[in-house]
Amino acid sequence: MTDTSADLVILGGGSGGYACAFRAAELGLSVVLVEKDKLGGTCLHRGCIPTKALLHAAEVADNAREGDQFGVKSSLEGIDIAGVNSYKDGVISRLYKGLQGLAKANKVTMVEGTGRFVGPNTVEVNGQRYTGKNVVLATGSYARSLPGLDIGGRIITSDQALNLDFIPEKVVVLGGGVIGVEFASVWRSFGADVTVVEALPRLVPAEDEYASKQLERAFRRRGIKSKTGVKFSSATQTDSGVQVTLENGDVLDADLLLVAVGRGPNSAGHGFEEAGVTIDRGFVITDERLRTNLPNVFAVGDIVPGPQLAHRGFQQGIFVAEEIAGLAPKVIDEAGIPRVTYCKPEVASVGLSEAAAKEKYGDVQVFIYDLAGNGKSQILKTAGGVKLVKEPDGAVVGITMVGDRVGELIGEAQLIYSWEAHPEDVAPLIHAHPTQTEALGEAFLALAGKPLHVHG
Repeated sequence: MTDTSADLVILGGGSGGYACAFRAAELGLSVVLVEKDKLGGTCLHRGCIPTKALLHAAEVADNAREGDQFGVKSSLEGIDIAGVNSYKDGVISRLYKGLQGLAKANKVTMVEGTGRFVGPNTVEVNGQRYTGKNVVLATGSYARSLPGLDIGGRIITSDQALNLDFIPEKVVVLGGGVIGVEFASVWRSFGADVTVVEALPRLVPAEDEYASKQLERAFRRRGIKSKTGVKFSSATQTDSGVQVTLENGDVLDADLLLVAVGRGPNSAGHGFEEAGVTIDRGFVITDERLRTNLPNVFAVGDIVPGPQLAHRGFQQGIFVAEEIAGLAPKVIDEAGIPRVTYCKPEVASVGLSEAAAKEKYGDVQVFIYDLAGNGKSQILKTAGGVKLVKEPDGAVVGITMVGDRVGELIGEAQLIYSWEAHPEDVAPLIHAHPTQTEALGEAFLALAGKPLHVHG
């Protein structure tokens, strides 16, 4: 074995790993990036990008089906799943080529193979050792299942769901979180009969309760069935389908069971524990500056406890690169990371839910602006609203939005939260008409004590 050294050795080339690599290279550091599969990781190849491509195809299908509502004579002849997959794969391919070009341009040394951290500052891959003055662990996450529920055949995770070559007629989705409701939304738009099962009392349970109620109502209107507050018991496969039994005795028959019970940290088998890295339930434990318990060893992304979001990993990667380069970047506020669920309607939020804000601040003020008063939302025929949570000193600490396309509004919401803006800071800002951003503007006008298009 020969030693190869660099300022930075990164294990994992997903959103966190590659962002760290590119930023570190920009700052003049030598970088080795180890990736067993493809640069871009889960997000690009098996996560955010392919699911959003499917969701856009689903939106096009709905538009074709619903043309009459707008005086347009259109109808949906059917879904060409091979065509949908070709479109999805084309998007991935173009982005992947772009990433490879950036790696080359940044002079990042790419190493293909399964890496193992051998400590205190070395990664071993393909019999070669790469030693870094600093090491970043960025091995991401995998689609979890439940004990006794084996993946295979008609029981699938999002990994297999993204590459189906047929559209199921009946699907049971186990898990009403982000991944579950997004796939439920796609399959319903493609014509499937969909039932979502969630053990917790409501869909998207990590969001403000307002978002759950709005989404459940919208799903009912769309014909998506939800069973909340009930646990899975067992699943039996046959040649023609899968039978799902719930703990309350309900039995559901379907073509497919999608297991969408969250993602687990991909930390096993990489030598972390043997090297002395502190692990808790599979997660790598770090301080707020993303340092592990070992000197000069950092961790980013889904293996670090917290929201498992590609843009969180991306930002953490940049943070660590700047930390190593001595720039002393500002600690990332996890509550300030925007969250978007891209089902129909979308759910977008930043900051604290009402319940979390009450726990932290005691007395809070809440205002909800209904999209019924928003011109562009009426044009789009979408229902929903904007919920604001204000703490006693006047700063808005939580923004939750539900409605088609509200994911595009989260940028302004994030600025408001991050700058600790008060309603009277935002109320004078002018929002273009007619846009959905006006819904934010109107909500802040009302919270600042000068409601225009709202009653009360």
